[in-house]
Amino acid sequence: MSSSNQITSTQTGHVLSVRGSVIDARFPDELPEVHHMLVTGTDDRIVVEVANHLDDETIRGMALTSTQGLARGEAIRDTGHPVQVPVGRETLGRVFNVLGETIDGKGPVDIAERRSIHRPPVPIAQQSTRRSVLRTGIKAIDLLAPLEQGGKAGLFGGAGVGKTVLLMEMIHNMVTEYEGVSLFCGIGERSREAEELYREVEEAGVLKDTVLVFGQMNEAPGARFRVGQAALTMAEYFRDDAKQDVLLLIDNIFRFVQAGTEVSGLMGRFPSRLGYQPTLGSELSSLEERIANTQTGSITSVQAVYVPADDFTDPAVTHTFTHLSASIVLSRDRASQGLYPAIDLLESTSGMLSPRGVGERHYRIARTVRETLAEYEELKDIIAMLGMEELSREDQRTVNRARRLERFLTQPFSVTEQFTGREARAVPLEATLDGCERILNDEFNEVPERALYMIGRIEEVETSTASQR
Repeated sequence: MSSSNQITSTQTGHVLSVRGSVIDARFPDELPEVHHMLVTGTDDRIVVEVANHLDDETIRGMALTSTQGLARGEAIRDTGHPVQVPVGRETLGRVFNVLGETIDGKGPVDIAERRSIHRPPVPIAQQSTRRSVLRTGIKAIDLLAPLEQGGKAGLFGGAGVGKTVLLMEMIHNMVTEYEGVSLFCGIGERSREAEELYREVEEAGVLKDTVLVFGQMNEAPGARFRVGQAALTMAEYFRDDAKQDVLLLIDNIFRFVQAGTEVSGLMGRFPSRLGYQPTLGSELSSLEERIANTQTGSITSVQAVYVPADDFTDPAVTHTFTHLSASIVLSRDRASQGLYPAIDLLESTSGMLSPRGVGERHYRIARTVRETLAEYEELKDIIAMLGMEELSREDQRTVNRARRLERFLTQPFSVTEQFTGREARAVPLEATLDGCERILNDEFNEVPERALYMIGRIEEVETSTASQR
């Protein structure tokens, strides 16, 4: 058993039944409280969290580790406290699991303080109302769906459209310039992605300001279900005690919902719509509401959200939407055209995109870009049936602008550099606004569309055009 969760109680019971990751146990003397951590098995290697009380002597628990080898009748002990994770500056540069144990092969963390993963959200009266924009260096996001510092942004997309790549690029761009602490929480993702992310953060030289917490795909559903709370407890220390700004990246929030569905089914609860757990809304809220601003620090969250079968009406997706201040939607259609990042420029939105939030010039340019792209979308059917020649001169100009804007808002990423051979570009907001404004003013009508594809600043077009002459 890890030193991170030492036993402080000797209350002992015995296992009544084991159904996958759900364990029923009888405690004849005194019932452990809900959320208390229980240990059983050889060397206390099996960790169970109390989910509910079945009667005066029986609890039903959710295993956070594999239950392989556990038998009926085995002793099970109450630790007297919930699962606790280490907090403090000593966690920086390390990789943890849901129990707060290190999994990076560098030995345990020498730290005094540990806190429960179950903590209440900051009261509304103590939350800050200040609003400011967080820059990512990614043109399409900074222009059309700017992130709010201390807000929650969602990356929505089906399988294989680039959620993890976009999240890793944001880490690369923002962590190097972001004055604060970054915390990455991997919920139910592949072990390979965790290893790649660790190397990426290490090579970028920002590991010393980053904490990584993983509940991976091959772990028990209980571990995937609770790893988000473990990561938030660590993040709250930096916000509340160290009084720093925290960038919290979660990949993937849908796997949190999925783990809850698995646990709920094993617990014997009746499912609600489309097979999800009846407690979906409250479980998601208990996680999301802990991400908040205070007067002394903030937690800014960027969350990847898998969209099952590209269905945005799925309950897991619609419940997540309600918590977000910005929604970045990834489009399979754009991905199929090779327009990366495959961000849907019309569907992606942000509460910060207003004259008060981003300034008059940014708002005006963003609105004009969106109007141009929306007009192009309406003209696509006519173009497909009759061709460009049948459009009016003004409509042809709109199509030319829209196609150049679409290509200008693509961008080569550092995380894909080894695959594409294109040098990465992080673009300041002013350069993005200048480029879009000049395209809208028809300055690049004579330039081929492909000249604007996968570039950074608009000046790169002029440089390449001059060299060709």
